Amino acid sequence: MARKSILVVDDEKSQREILEVILSGEGYDVTTASSGEAAMKFVADRHFDLVLTDLKMPGMSGLDLLKNLTDFDKSIIVLLLTAHGTVDSAVDALRLGAFDYLQKPYDRDKLLDTISRALKKLSTLDAEIISDSPEMDRVKKLILKVAKSNSTVLIRGESGTGKELIARSIHKNSLRTDQVFQAVNCAAINENLLESELFGHEKGSFTGAVGEKKGLFEVADDGTLFLDEIGELDISLQAKILRALQEKQIRRVGGTRELNVDVRVVAATNRDLLKMSQDGRFREDLYYRLNVLSIEIPPLRERRSDIPILIDYFLKKHTRDTKRDIKLSSEARRLLEDYSYPGNVRQLESAIERATLLCENDTITIDDFPPEMQSVQTPANAADALFKLPPNGVNFEDVERSLIMQAMDRTDNNITKSAKLLGLTFRTLQYRLEKFGFKKESDGTEDEE
Repeated sequence: MARKSILVVDDEKSQREILEVILSGEGYDVTTASSGEAAMKFVADRHFDLVLTDLKMPGMSGLDLLKNLTDFDKSIIVLLLTAHGTVDSAVDALRLGAFDYLQKPYDRDKLLDTISRALKKLSTLDAEIISDSPEMDRVKKLILKVAKSNSTVLIRGESGTGKELIARSIHKNSLRTDQVFQAVNCAAINENLLESELFGHEKGSFTGAVGEKKGLFEVADDGTLFLDEIGELDISLQAKILRALQEKQIRRVGGTRELNVDVRVVAATNRDLLKMSQDGRFREDLYYRLNVLSIEIPPLRERRSDIPILIDYFLKKHTRDTKRDIKLSSEARRLLEDYSYPGNVRQLESAIERATLLCENDTITIDDFPPEMQSVQTPANAADALFKLPPNGVNFEDVERSLIMQAMDRTDNNITKSAKLLGLTFRTLQYRLEKFGFKKESDGTEDEE
């Protein structure tokens, strides 16, 4: 897991050095700044989880720094160090959003305990985005960066990766956190009804419109509107979404009045919107309006270090309200950790929820998982089933050559397809073919990876 980052701000060099030694020794990633102005330059270049600042400094005071930090990045936690006689100012700082203050000379243990308590505030992200992978750490940091803006955000990712979770985290860490968050799945509502859902309608504007109705753009005014599966929008609705983003105005179905709305839109898709726009299936101007800031969520198979902690999290979640102490058999855990998850995190949670309901004797076995998971051998099991080491051993190069030749025969000597069958890159297989003196006609794919 990425180390928590702390920025220490003090005009006294000796104080900066002491704090750096103490905090680095506790495993924190520490940066020091000699002034509030220098601190703001650091903050502009990278995200810090916590800023520990002296209150009284020449130039920009700690109180001024707190105000600037709050305006710049609401997610940063600020702790103040105060000398005798400045406690009243520190109390003022608490009213402005500082987490706490410590008086100099501070007690080392109390300092570390206060920092530990302060960093628990970051649970807004860490308690929801269950992850221990560098891939998702990058996503978390990107969330904190884009959250402070009011610009639109486009979240890309396969189905089941948790795009709405990312959207909610953006909202919770934004300046609109105290306002409403509204979500709509554009693929789940009939296009005729979707226009009314988004923009509202006037009484009598269509059959069944017995009264006026506010749309989600109105309901989410001053807040955040999450448009999931936006690639499924009808082209005519795309034009109205574009106008709402550009002009900050909407018109209800059957209405004549222009209504002003201030909504931050976060959209999500599992489709290639750029290609769709090039094919004429998605408005190019809307694509660029949505894609001001973008976040790509990697599929679960590309961040396999997250799987074990997600397994434990979902197992705890779905047994929390029961009196059963349900555990996973070693075979069941092995299957879960090795599976490829085409349905991503959603599929993993569904499998565990099902298994907790079906298992007997409080132990989940492979038989408790969906049939499509049971029928797929894990890589480890497949290797055990196919390859048994003979008592007298083997010539490994003969085995390697045999497998490569089988793959090449099966693919009509296509290196690219053979590499995929063997789990190798194009260049690695090409090198091994050359090592074994294999000659073939070019299949036109020599530059592929």
